[in-house]
Amino acid sequence: MDLTGTGARVVDDVHVWALQLPAGVPDAWLDRSVLDEGERRRMAALTHDGDRVLYGFAHVALRVVLAALTGAAPGALRFARAPCPCCREPHGRPVLPSAPLEFSLSHSRDLVLIGVAPVPIGVDAEPVPDPEAAAQLAHLLHPSESAEVEAAAPEDRPAAFARLWARKEAYLKGLGTGLRRGLAVDDVRAGLPGWQLTDVPLGTGYAAAVAVNSPEPCAVRMHRALPACPDVTATGS
Repeated sequence: MDLTGTGARVVDDVHVWALQLPAGVPDAWLDRSVLDEGERRRMAALTHDGDRVLYGFAHVALRVVLAALTGAAPGALRFARAPCPCCREPHGRPVLPSAPLEFSLSHSRDLVLIGVAPVPIGVDAEPVPDPEAAAQLAHLLHPSESAEVEAAAPEDRPAAFARLWARKEAYLKGLGTGLRRGLAVDDVRAGLPGWQLTDVPLGTGYAAAVAVNSPEPCAVRMHRALPACPDVTATGS
């Protein structure tokens, strides 16, 4: 797969971009001209400056990645929603109708995670919570998952919980149901039928995972920098 952005390419691997929000985000990364009206509206509705900066960076970064893979300008990309598996209404996972690839986006604090694959994919990044929050939320998980958190040493329970929560969210994003499916339905400690769940190493303070709709084990190629794209400021037509 070519990530130069010189033309459309077939995505035949699982790729994950783990991006740290720069201390001083260049204006180009927050150029609202590459975002669509809905993205600009959601960004403007965020109360805190930091949340707006993170949202803007994450969604422009997603467009840069997809532009490099499709050969389109970032602003020319148009998104839609797949049917929800629960009700068949059009509010399932986001899709790019113009290209044969699937993607997923997660952002938390100063971190952005982008996953791309030829099959449905979900990614999630979660900060490790404090012990009290982990204890309060662990009971919402599948009984076997809750038991695993409880069995960990007290000092390890927040990280154990965050790992399971990230795997859960990644899987539910890949399905396209989100939390409508319920947190206690699936046991994500290992893989699930037809799905591969992989932990993503991000360093201290975070847990992250990628879920891929594949019955076969698949390698995850990690990237720490954005690819080149045709024109980061182009709006398309």
